[in-house]
Amino acid sequence: MRRRANKALAELADCIRDIEDPDELAYAAAEVLGRALEVSRAGYGTIDPATETIHITRDWNMPGVQSLAGVLHFRDYGSYIENLKRGETVVVADAYEDPRTAPGADALKAISAQGFVNMPVTEQGGMVALLYLNHVDARRWSDEDLAFIRDVAERIRTAVERRRAEAELRERERRYRALFDAIDEGFCIIEFINGPNGPLSDYIHVEANPATAINAGMPGVVGKKASELLGAEASEWVSMYAGVLQTGEPIRLERELATTNRWLEIAAFRIEPPTRAQVAVIFRDLTDRKRAESALRASEENFRTLARAMPNQAWTADPSGMLDWFNERVYAYSGAEAGALDGAGWGKLVHADDIPAASERWADAVRTGETYETEFRLLGADGSYRWHIARAVAIKNDDGQVTRWIGTNTDIHEQKEAAALLEQRVEERTRQLMQAEEALRQSQKMEAVGQLTGGLAHDFNNLLAGISGSLELLAKRIAEGRTTGLERYLSGAQESARRAASLTQRLLAFSRRQTLDPRPIDVNKLVAGMEDLVRRSVGPDITIEVVQAGGLWATRIDAPQLENALLNLCINARDAMAPGGGRLTIETANKWLDERAARDRELPPGQYISLCVTDTGTGMTPDVIARAFDPFFTTKPLGQGTGLGLSMVYGFVRQSGGQIRIYSEVGDGTTICLYLPRHHGEAEDVAASGAADAVAHGHGEVVLVVDDEVVLRMLMLDILQESGYRAMEAGDGPSALKILDSDTRIDLLITDVGLPGGMNGRQIADAARKKRPDLKVLFITGYAENAVVGNGHLDPGMQVLTKPFEVAVFGQKVSDMLDG
Repeated sequence: MRRRANKALAELADCIRDIEDPDELAYAAAEVLGRALEVSRAGYGTIDPATETIHITRDWNMPGVQSLAGVLHFRDYGSYIENLKRGETVVVADAYEDPRTAPGADALKAISAQGFVNMPVTEQGGMVALLYLNHVDARRWSDEDLAFIRDVAERIRTAVERRRAEAELRERERRYRALFDAIDEGFCIIEFINGPNGPLSDYIHVEANPATAINAGMPGVVGKKASELLGAEASEWVSMYAGVLQTGEPIRLERELATTNRWLEIAAFRIEPPTRAQVAVIFRDLTDRKRAESALRASEENFRTLARAMPNQAWTADPSGMLDWFNERVYAYSGAEAGALDGAGWGKLVHADDIPAASERWADAVRTGETYETEFRLLGADGSYRWHIARAVAIKNDDGQVTRWIGTNTDIHEQKEAAALLEQRVEERTRQLMQAEEALRQSQKMEAVGQLTGGLAHDFNNLLAGISGSLELLAKRIAEGRTTGLERYLSGAQESARRAASLTQRLLAFSRRQTLDPRPIDVNKLVAGMEDLVRRSVGPDITIEVVQAGGLWATRIDAPQLENALLNLCINARDAMAPGGGRLTIETANKWLDERAARDRELPPGQYISLCVTDTGTGMTPDVIARAFDPFFTTKPLGQGTGLGLSMVYGFVRQSGGQIRIYSEVGDGTTICLYLPRHHGEAEDVAASGAADAVAHGHGEVVLVVDDEVVLRMLMLDILQESGYRAMEAGDGPSALKILDSDTRIDLLITDVGLPGGMNGRQIADAARKKRPDLKVLFITGYAENAVVGNGHLDPGMQVLTKPFEVAVFGQKVSDMLDG
C-alpha cells in the first residue's frame, strides 16, 4: 500500500504543477486517489453552507459506475451528516451493518456505495469541501488508507484554493484594467521624484487612461514630469498633491488648469503604503459648465430686473429647491420683511392644510425637473387667506441639469369659490345615483357568487356523498368478512369520481384553462360522422336536417371538444322542443367578417367558418340570453341540468380563438352559432370518438415517470411494468434531468406539470428535447397552466392527460403515443 500511495502522491504532485483549472485539478486528484485505492468512485465537491448543498462538477468512476456529479443536498445523507458538519470523517465498511446507514443501505448499494469514506475538508471550523470514496461492495478501510486519504484531501484543498485565488486575482486585474480604460473621467497615477527644488519636489505620470488627454487637454502624459508639462504653475500642482502624499488625507476640489485653459473637478488620494510615493488622481473637464454658470449669472440678473416690473408675484429657487429670491409683489401681499421668506421661511405663508400636497409636488418637481404646478392658500398682510395657483419651470443647461427654478403665484380666489359652489351642487345631485349604482353592483356580485358556490357545493356534495358512502360500506363489509357484492360499492365510488372529474373539466372549460389539442379539421366530415349519434341522442320525435356548405374551409381546433360542444347544443335544442318534438337544423358556412361584423361578434376581422344549431322550440327571453353562459345557470327543472353545458361550450370556443352567439326570440326558436377561425391548409381526417376496447401492451419500451406524489408515481410505475414497459422514476426536475442528460434510452417522458424544486414539467420537457429532439412527452395535470402548455396549445409529440384518470385510459394513451 505504501508503494502505491507514494506513486499516487507523485502523480498528484504532477497534476498540481500542470493543471490550472481548479475543477479539472479536483477531478485529476480524485482519479489518482480512486485508482490507488481501487475503489468504484472518487470525487471532490465544494460546500455551500447557506443552502446546505454539495456541488460536484465531475467525479471519477470505474467503468459501469454512474457519476454522482451535480448538486447533492445534506438532507439526503442521513444522520451521519451531523458528523461531517463537525469535521468528523465518516467511515462505513458495510452500509448494511452500520446502524447509521442500514435503513438506506439498498439505496447506497444502488449507487455503488455499499462501503464508503466521506472526509470533510474544513477551514476556520467550517466544512468547505467533501472528499468521498465509494465502493460497490463492502470494504474494510485500513488506518493506512485513511491516512493516505487525509493526506490527499489536504493537498487537494490547498492546491484548489490556490488555483481559485489565482483565478480571482487575474479576474480582478482584468476588471480593473477594463474600468481604467473605459471610464469617461481622466484617471492617472503620479509618483513623486526628486526635482530641481529638492527631494519630492516634482512628480512623473506613471499611468494614465485615454480620458486623461480628453479632459485635461494633454495627450501623452505617461513618463513626463509636472515641470515639463505645466511650466510656471507646476510648483502649485506639486504642492497640492504633496499635501495628499504627506498627510494621507484625500482632497476634492475644482481648479483651473491654466496651461490648457480648462477648469477641472479633481479628486486625489494617496496609494498605500506611503513609501511608494504615489497619488491617484481622478478628474473631469468642467470648462463648459463654468462658462454656462457665468452666462447664467448674467441671465439671472436680467431676469430679476424684468421680474421686479411684473404685476404677478415672482420667485426663484436653486437646483435643490430652496427659494432664494422674491419680487416686490410678494412682499407687498404678505407684509413680510425682505429676506424673511428665503429658504424654509416661505412655508409660513402657506395654509397648514395645503402644505403637505404643495411640498410633495414641489419635491417631485425638484427630483424630476418637470414643471411644477399646484394650488394653495396664502396668508395676506390683512390676516386673510386667498387661493393662488403656483407655477414654476426649471432652467436647464446643455446637459439637461437644472440650474435654477423660476416661478409665479397668481390669485385665483374668486374662481375657486365659484368652482366650489358648482361642485357642491353636482355632488348633491349625483350622491343618490352613486349609492343606487353601488347597491345594484353589490347585489349582482353577491347573486353571482351565491349561484356559483351554491352550484359547486350542491354537485360536489352529492358526488362526495356517493364516494364516501361507498367506501364506508366497503370498509364495514371487509371488517365483517363479507366479501361478496363489493364490486357495486367500488363501481359506485368510481362512477362518482368520474362525474367529479367531468364537473371540474367543465369548470376549466368555462375558465378557459383546459388543455386543447388543436388540429386542422373539416367540420363537414366531423358533423357527418356524428349524425347517427345525434339522431340517437335526440330521439324519434325530432326531425334532423344537416345543411353543409360546399367548399367549406378548414379550421384548426380540438375535434373531440368540438364534438362534445355540438352534441351539447343538440341536446339543449331537443329539450327546448320537448315534449312535442320539432325540427333541428345543423348548418355550416364560410363567413367573411368585415370591421363592423367582426366588432359585433367581438372578433378580429377576417375569414371564419360557422357551425350553427337551430331548433323550433320555445325560444329565449333577453334576460335568459344574457345569462345563458353563466356557470350553473339553467332554466331546466331541479335535477335535470347542471347549468354548465353552455358555459363549457363558451369557454372552449373562446379559448380556440372563436366566438359563440345566440339568436332567439320567444316562440320562434333559437339559433346558436359557433364562429371558428379559418385554417389555411389541408384538413386532417377526424378520428372516431370513443375509447379503444383492446388492452394496450408494451414491448419493452423505456418510460421515465416524473412526479413528486409518491403514491401516484408508484401507481403509474405498476401500470407500466404490468403492461410490458420498462419504467424509471424521478421525484423532481433535477433528478429527472440527470437521467435525461445521460445516455440511457428513454422512449417516453411522463411528467407532472407542477413539481417542486423550481422546475415545472414543461421546463423539464424543453430541456430534455435539446438533447432528445424527438422525445415524446405526456403531461399529467389537474389543469393546464398556460405557462406550461403555451396558451392552451401543445407542441408536436406532446399530449396531456388530466387527473384523475382511469387506468385503462392511461395505458391506452401511453400505447398510442409510443405507437404513433
